[in-house]
Amino acid sequence: MAVTTVQAQNKLIVFRKEVYREYVRQNLFAPYVGTELTAVIRVINDLKKGGEQINIPLIARLKDQAISTGPLVGNEEAIDNFGDRMWIDWARNAVIIQKSEEQRSSIDLFGQARPLLEDWGKELQRNEIVDAFYAIPLNNTAPVGLSSTFGQRVNGALFDAATAAQRNTWMADQSDRVLVGGATALYSATFATAMGNITAGMTFSAAMANKAKRLAKLANPRIRPYKLKNGREYFIVFLNSLHFRDLQADPTIINANTQARAREGDGLDKNPLFQDGDLVYNGMIFREIPELTIRLPVTYTTAGSGSIQVAPAFFCGQGAMAWAWGRMPRPTFRKEDDYQFIRGVGIEMAYGMKKIAKLNPSGNYREWGIFTIFAAAQADT
Repeated sequence: MAVTTVQAQNKLIVFRKEVYREYVRQNLFAPYVGTELTAVIRVINDLKKGGEQINIPLIARLKDQAISTGPLVGNEEAIDNFGDRMWIDWARNAVIIQKSEEQRSSIDLFGQARPLLEDWGKELQRNEIVDAFYAIPLNNTAPVGLSSTFGQRVNGALFDAATAAQRNTWMADQSDRVLVGGATALYSATFATAMGNITAGMTFSAAMANKAKRLAKLANPRIRPYKLKNGREYFIVFLNSLHFRDLQADPTIINANTQARAREGDGLDKNPLFQDGDLVYNGMIFREIPELTIRLPVTYTTAGSGSIQVAPAFFCGQGAMAWAWGRMPRPTFRKEDDYQFIRGVGIEMAYGMKKIAKLNPSGNYREWGIFTIFAAAQADT
Protein backbone atom coordinates (compact mmCIF):
# COMPACT_ATOMS: atom_id res chain seq x y z
CA MET A 1 0.00 0.00 0.00
CA ALA A 2 1.41 3.35 -1.05
CA VAL A 3 0.79 6.04 1.58
CA THR A 4 0.85 9.58 0.37
CA THR A 5 3.17 11.87 2.33
CA VAL A 6 3.29 15.62 2.15
CA GLN A 7 6.60 16.87 0.82
CA ALA A 8 8.46 19.40 2.92
CA GLN A 9 7.78 22.16 0.41
CA ASN A 10 4.02 21.57 0.71
CA LYS A 11 3.78 21.45 4.50
CA LEU A 12 1.69 24.22 6.00
CA ILE A 13 3.66 26.88 7.83
CA VAL A 14 1.67 29.42 9.82
CA PHE A 15 3.45 32.66 10.60
CA ARG A 16 1.89 34.57 13.46
CA LYS A 17 1.43 38.30 13.04
CA GLU A 18 1.60 38.91 16.79
CA VAL A 19 5.16 39.68 17.81
CA TYR A 20 6.84 38.80 21.10
CA ARG A 21 9.34 41.50 22.03
CA GLU A 22 12.10 40.96 24.55
CA TYR A 23 11.18 42.07 28.07
CA VAL A 24 12.34 45.52 29.11
CA ARG A 25 11.93 46.11 32.84
CA GLN A 26 10.19 49.28 33.90
CA ASN A 27 12.22 52.03 35.52
CA LEU A 28 11.99 51.11 39.21
CA PHE A 29 13.43 54.51 40.13
CA ALA A 30 10.31 56.17 38.65
CA PRO A 31 8.33 56.74 41.89
CA TYR A 32 11.23 58.80 43.23
CA VAL A 33 11.76 60.94 40.13
CA GLY A 34 10.08 64.34 39.92
CA THR A 35 10.43 68.07 39.39
CA GLU A 36 9.63 68.96 43.00
CA LEU A 37 12.37 69.83 45.51
CA THR A 38 11.40 66.79 47.59
CA ALA A 39 12.27 64.29 44.83
CA VAL A 40 15.19 61.89 45.31
CA ILE A 41 16.05 62.22 41.61
CA ARG A 42 15.12 65.77 40.69
CA VAL A 43 14.18 66.56 37.09
CA ILE A 44 15.39 69.96 35.85
CA ASN A 45 13.85 71.33 32.66
CA ASP A 46 15.62 74.70 32.37
CA LEU A 47 17.84 73.58 29.47
CA LYS A 48 14.83 72.97 27.22
CA LYS A 49 15.19 76.67 26.41
CA GLY A 50 18.76 76.09 25.20
CA GLY A 51 22.21 75.55 26.63
CA GLU A 52 24.57 72.67 27.35
CA GLN A 53 25.35 73.28 31.02
CA ILE A 54 23.31 74.09 34.08
CA ASN A 55 24.35 75.34 37.49
CA ILE A 56 22.63 73.88 40.57
CA PRO A 57 22.85 76.33 43.50
CA LEU A 58 23.37 74.75 46.92
CA ILE A 59 23.23 76.58 50.24
CA ALA A 60 24.31 75.12 53.59
CA ARG A 61 22.59 75.86 56.87
CA LEU A 62 23.94 78.53 59.24
CA LYS A 63 26.18 77.03 61.91
CA ASP A 64 27.73 79.85 63.98
CA GLN A 65 27.15 80.24 67.70
CA ALA A 66 24.52 82.70 68.87
CA ILE A 67 25.61 86.18 70.01
CA SER A 68 24.18 87.24 73.36
CA THR A 69 25.39 90.54 74.82
CA GLY A 70 28.45 90.96 72.66
CA PRO A 71 28.43 93.08 69.49
CA LEU A 72 26.74 91.50 66.49
CA VAL A 73 28.50 93.89 64.12
CA GLY A 74 31.59 92.14 62.85
CA ASN A 75 30.32 88.74 63.97
CA GLU A 76 27.95 88.12 61.06
CA GLU A 77 28.00 84.65 59.50
CA ALA A 78 28.80 84.19 55.82
CA ILE A 79 26.34 82.12 53.78
CA ASP A 80 28.08 78.95 52.63
CA ASN A 81 26.99 78.56 49.01
CA PHE A 82 28.15 76.60 45.98
CA GLY A 83 27.14 76.06 42.36
CA ASP A 84 27.28 72.44 41.17
CA ARG A 85 27.68 72.32 37.40
CA MET A 86 26.38 69.59 35.10
CA TRP A 87 26.25 68.93 31.35
CA ILE A 88 23.76 67.35 28.97
CA ASP A 89 24.43 65.37 25.78
CA TRP A 90 22.42 63.80 22.99
CA ALA A 91 21.20 60.22 22.61
CA ARG A 92 19.83 59.01 19.27
CA ASN A 93 18.95 55.76 17.56
CA ALA A 94 17.10 54.77 14.41
CA VAL A 95 15.85 51.85 12.32
CA ILE A 96 15.66 51.70 8.51
CA ILE A 97 13.86 49.12 6.38
CA GLN A 98 13.82 48.78 2.61
CA LYS A 99 10.60 48.04 0.76
CA SER A 100 12.13 44.82 -0.53
CA GLU A 101 12.55 43.54 3.05
CA GLU A 102 9.06 44.66 4.04
CA GLN A 103 7.75 42.71 1.05
CA ARG A 104 9.55 39.54 2.19
CA SER A 105 8.62 39.80 5.86
CA SER A 106 5.69 37.90 7.37
CA ILE A 107 5.38 40.56 10.13
CA ASP A 108 5.07 44.30 10.11
CA LEU A 109 8.71 45.08 10.84
CA PHE A 110 8.30 48.82 10.40
CA GLY A 111 5.33 48.80 12.72
CA GLN A 112 7.58 47.35 15.44
CA ALA A 113 10.23 50.03 15.03
CA ARG A 114 8.63 52.78 17.08
CA PRO A 115 7.77 50.70 20.21
CA LEU A 116 11.25 49.17 20.04
CA LEU A 117 12.82 52.63 19.94
CA GLU A 118 10.64 53.78 22.83
CA ASP A 119 11.75 50.78 24.91
CA TRP A 120 15.37 51.45 23.93
CA GLY A 121 15.10 55.03 25.15
CA LYS A 122 13.51 54.07 28.46
CA GLU A 123 16.10 51.35 29.07
CA LEU A 124 18.94 53.74 28.28
CA GLN A 125 17.64 56.32 30.75
CA ARG A 126 17.20 53.74 33.51
CA ASN A 127 20.65 52.24 32.93
CA GLU A 128 22.29 55.65 32.99
CA ILE A 129 20.62 56.47 36.30
CA VAL A 130 22.34 53.33 37.60
CA ASP A 131 25.67 54.38 36.07
CA ALA A 132 25.28 57.84 37.63
CA PHE A 133 24.78 56.33 41.08
CA TYR A 134 28.00 54.35 40.65
CA ALA A 135 29.93 57.28 39.13
CA ILE A 136 32.27 59.55 41.07
CA PRO A 137 30.99 63.15 40.87
CA LEU A 138 33.65 65.61 39.73
CA ASN A 139 33.71 69.24 40.74
CA ASN A 140 32.59 71.32 37.73
CA THR A 141 34.34 69.06 35.23
CA ALA A 142 32.72 68.06 31.94
CA PRO A 143 32.33 64.27 31.53
CA VAL A 144 34.84 62.46 29.34
CA GLY A 145 33.29 61.74 25.95
CA LEU A 146 30.93 64.73 25.95
CA SER A 147 29.75 65.47 22.38
CA SER A 148 31.74 62.52 20.99
CA THR A 149 30.29 59.88 18.63
CA PHE A 150 28.52 58.09 21.46
CA GLY A 151 28.35 61.07 23.81
CA GLN A 152 28.28 60.95 27.60
CA ARG A 153 25.18 61.86 29.53
CA VAL A 154 26.43 60.55 32.88
CA ASN A 155 28.36 63.32 34.61
CA GLY A 156 31.40 62.46 36.68
CA ALA A 157 33.92 59.66 36.28
CA LEU A 158 32.38 56.29 35.38
CA PHE A 159 33.53 54.01 38.16
CA ASP A 160 35.54 51.49 36.15
CA ALA A 161 37.19 54.34 34.21
CA ALA A 162 38.06 56.32 37.36
CA THR A 163 41.66 56.42 38.50
CA ALA A 164 42.77 55.14 41.88
CA ALA A 165 43.42 58.75 42.87
CA GLN A 166 39.84 59.75 41.98
CA ARG A 167 38.42 56.87 44.01
CA ASN A 168 40.62 57.76 46.98
CA THR A 169 39.64 61.42 46.79
CA TRP A 170 35.97 60.45 46.68
CA MET A 171 36.42 58.14 49.69
CA ALA A 172 38.18 60.83 51.69
CA ASP A 173 35.58 63.46 50.79
CA GLN A 174 32.69 61.18 51.88
CA SER A 175 34.23 60.25 55.21
CA ASP A 176 31.04 61.09 57.15
CA ARG A 177 28.64 59.55 54.61
CA VAL A 178 30.17 56.11 54.00
CA LEU A 179 29.79 52.88 55.99
CA VAL A 180 32.11 50.00 55.16
CA GLY A 181 31.12 46.45 56.09
CA GLY A 182 28.80 47.62 58.86
CA ALA A 183 31.59 49.01 61.10
CA THR A 184 33.05 52.52 61.19
CA ALA A 185 36.44 51.04 62.11
CA LEU A 186 36.67 49.46 58.63
CA TYR A 187 36.69 52.84 56.89
CA SER A 188 39.85 53.94 55.09
CA ALA A 189 40.44 56.99 52.92
CA THR A 190 42.18 54.61 50.51
CA PHE A 191 39.35 53.03 48.55
CA ALA A 192 41.05 49.68 47.83
CA THR A 193 42.01 49.29 51.51
CA ALA A 194 38.47 49.98 52.67
CA MET A 195 37.00 47.45 50.23
CA GLY A 196 39.63 44.89 51.25
CA ASN A 197 38.39 45.15 54.83
CA ILE A 198 35.02 43.65 53.83
CA THR A 199 34.79 39.91 54.48
CA ALA A 200 32.28 37.40 53.14
CA GLY A 201 30.14 37.51 56.29
CA MET A 202 29.56 41.27 56.08
CA THR A 203 26.36 41.02 54.07
CA PHE A 204 23.66 43.67 53.98
CA SER A 205 21.48 43.53 57.08
CA ALA A 206 18.94 45.45 59.13
CA ALA A 207 21.64 46.25 61.70
CA MET A 208 23.86 47.68 58.96
CA ALA A 209 21.00 49.81 57.62
CA ASN A 210 20.14 51.06 61.12
CA LYS A 211 23.72 52.14 61.71
CA ALA A 212 23.83 53.86 58.33
CA LYS A 213 20.65 55.74 59.22
CA ARG A 214 22.14 56.97 62.48
CA LEU A 215 25.32 58.09 60.75
CA ALA A 216 23.43 59.71 57.87
CA LYS A 217 21.54 61.90 60.33
CA LEU A 218 24.88 63.24 61.58
CA ALA A 219 26.42 63.86 58.15
CA ASN A 220 27.48 67.39 57.21
CA PRO A 221 25.98 68.85 55.06
CA ARG A 222 22.82 67.29 56.44
CA ILE A 223 20.96 64.75 54.29
CA ARG A 224 17.34 65.87 54.08
CA PRO A 225 14.99 62.86 54.52
CA TYR A 226 12.91 61.84 51.55
CA LYS A 227 9.77 62.35 53.56
CA LEU A 228 8.88 63.87 56.91
CA LYS A 229 5.61 62.86 58.54
CA ASN A 230 4.53 63.62 62.09
CA GLY A 231 8.12 64.12 63.17
CA ARG A 232 9.26 60.84 61.58
CA GLU A 233 11.96 60.70 58.92
CA TYR A 234 11.89 58.33 55.95
CA PHE A 235 14.77 57.47 53.64
CA ILE A 236 14.97 55.45 50.41
CA VAL A 237 17.61 52.72 50.07
CA PHE A 238 18.34 51.46 46.56
CA LEU A 239 19.76 47.91 46.69
CA ASN A 240 21.02 45.50 44.10
CA SER A 241 19.39 42.07 43.97
CA LEU A 242 22.15 40.41 46.02
CA HIS A 243 21.90 42.89 48.88
CA PHE A 244 18.11 42.63 48.73
CA ARG A 245 18.38 38.84 48.91
CA ASP A 246 20.50 39.08 52.06
CA LEU A 247 18.20 41.64 53.66
CA GLN A 248 15.14 39.47 52.97
CA ALA A 249 16.83 36.59 54.81
CA ASP A 250 17.76 38.75 57.82
CA PRO A 251 15.94 37.41 60.92
CA THR A 252 15.17 40.95 62.09
CA ILE A 253 13.36 41.71 58.83
CA ILE A 254 11.56 38.36 58.81
CA ASN A 255 10.40 38.86 62.41
CA ALA A 256 9.28 42.41 61.70
CA ASN A 257 7.15 41.27 58.78
CA THR A 258 5.89 38.22 60.66
CA GLN A 259 4.88 40.08 63.80
CA ALA A 260 3.96 43.57 62.64
CA ARG A 261 2.39 43.24 59.21
CA ALA A 262 -1.37 43.46 58.82
CA ARG A 263 -3.14 40.10 58.62
CA GLU A 264 -6.69 41.26 58.01
CA GLY A 265 -8.24 41.94 54.62
CA ASP A 266 -5.63 41.69 51.90
CA GLY A 267 -2.73 41.53 54.34
CA LEU A 268 -1.45 38.39 52.63
CA ASP A 269 -1.28 40.21 49.31
CA LYS A 270 0.82 43.00 50.80
CA ASN A 271 3.15 41.02 53.05
CA PRO A 272 6.65 40.97 51.47
CA LEU A 273 7.24 37.49 52.88
CA PHE A 274 4.85 36.27 50.19
CA GLN A 275 4.89 39.01 47.55
CA ASP A 276 7.58 40.77 45.55
CA GLY A 277 8.15 44.44 46.29
CA ASP A 278 9.75 46.91 48.67
CA LEU A 279 10.75 46.14 52.23
CA VAL A 280 9.87 48.79 54.82
CA TYR A 281 11.61 48.91 58.18
CA ASN A 282 12.41 51.60 60.77
CA GLY A 283 11.69 54.57 58.52
CA MET A 284 13.56 53.09 55.55
CA ILE A 285 12.10 51.94 52.25
CA PHE A 286 14.32 49.30 50.67
CA ARG A 287 13.84 49.10 46.90
CA GLU A 288 15.45 46.38 44.80
CA ILE A 289 16.96 47.61 41.51
CA PRO A 290 18.08 44.53 39.50
CA GLU A 291 20.12 46.73 37.13
CA LEU A 292 22.39 47.65 40.06
CA THR A 293 23.45 43.99 39.92
CA ILE A 294 23.51 43.72 36.13
CA ARG A 295 25.62 46.88 35.73
CA LEU A 296 27.83 46.40 38.78
CA PRO A 297 31.24 47.87 37.87
CA VAL A 298 33.89 45.22 37.27
CA THR A 299 36.07 46.85 39.93
CA TYR A 300 33.73 45.65 42.67
CA THR A 301 33.66 41.98 41.63
CA THR A 302 36.99 41.16 43.33
CA ALA A 303 37.49 44.19 45.58
CA GLY A 304 36.73 42.56 48.93
CA SER A 305 38.87 40.47 51.27
CA GLY A 306 40.05 37.34 49.50
CA SER A 307 38.82 38.85 46.20
CA ILE A 308 35.15 38.52 47.15
CA GLN A 309 32.51 40.60 45.42
CA VAL A 310 31.32 43.72 47.19
CA ALA A 311 28.78 46.34 46.16
CA PRO A 312 27.45 49.71 47.30
CA ALA A 313 23.88 50.40 48.42
CA PHE A 314 22.59 53.95 48.14
CA PHE A 315 20.83 55.41 51.17
CA CYS A 316 19.06 58.46 49.75
CA GLY A 317 17.28 61.58 50.86
CA GLN A 318 16.01 64.50 48.83
CA GLY A 319 18.13 65.85 45.99
CA ALA A 320 20.38 62.81 45.67
CA MET A 321 20.64 63.19 41.91
CA ALA A 322 19.80 65.75 39.23
CA TRP A 323 18.38 64.76 35.84
CA ALA A 324 18.56 67.71 33.48
CA TRP A 325 16.60 67.62 30.23
CA GLY A 326 17.47 69.62 27.12
CA ARG A 327 15.21 67.78 24.67
CA MET A 328 12.51 65.30 25.68
CA PRO A 329 12.34 62.08 23.60
CA ARG A 330 10.72 62.68 20.23
CA PRO A 331 10.40 60.64 17.01
CA THR A 332 12.46 61.49 13.95
CA PHE A 333 12.09 60.33 10.35
CA ARG A 334 14.58 59.66 7.55
CA LYS A 335 14.48 62.14 4.67
CA GLU A 336 16.98 60.41 2.35
CA ASP A 337 14.49 57.77 1.26
CA ASP A 338 15.96 56.74 -2.16
CA TYR A 339 12.76 57.59 -4.03
CA GLN A 340 10.55 56.26 -1.23
CA PHE A 341 12.29 52.85 -1.29
CA ILE A 342 13.70 53.22 2.26
CA ARG A 343 11.68 54.00 5.35
CA GLY A 344 13.43 55.11 8.52
CA VAL A 345 12.24 56.12 11.96
CA GLY A 346 14.33 57.26 14.89
CA ILE A 347 14.32 58.79 18.31
CA GLU A 348 16.34 61.65 19.79
CA MET A 349 16.71 63.19 23.23
CA ALA A 350 19.20 65.25 25.21
CA TYR A 351 19.77 64.98 28.96
CA GLY A 352 22.38 64.66 31.67
CA MET A 353 22.52 62.88 35.06
CA LYS A 354 24.68 63.58 38.06
CA LYS A 355 24.85 62.92 41.78
CA ILE A 356 24.54 66.37 43.33
CA ALA A 357 27.58 67.33 45.41
CA LYS A 358 28.81 70.42 47.24
CA LEU A 359 32.31 71.78 47.71
CA ASN A 360 32.60 72.66 51.40
CA PRO A 361 34.84 75.34 52.95
CA SER A 362 37.06 72.51 54.22
CA GLY A 363 37.76 71.58 50.58
CA ASN A 364 35.89 68.28 50.41
CA TYR A 365 33.35 67.64 47.64
CA ARG A 366 30.55 65.80 49.40
CA GLU A 367 27.48 64.22 47.87
CA TRP A 368 24.41 66.20 48.82
CA GLY A 369 21.73 63.56 49.41
CA ILE A 370 23.40 60.13 49.46
CA PHE A 371 24.97 57.97 52.16
CA THR A 372 26.78 54.94 50.66
CA ILE A 373 26.89 51.53 52.34
CA PHE A 374 29.45 48.96 51.18
CA ALA A 375 28.75 45.30 51.93
CA ALA A 376 29.63 41.84 50.68
CA ALA A 377 27.50 40.82 47.70
CA GLN A 378 28.38 37.24 46.85
CA ALA A 379 26.94 36.13 43.51
CA ASP A 380 24.47 33.25 43.50
CA THR A 381 26.02 29.84 42.82
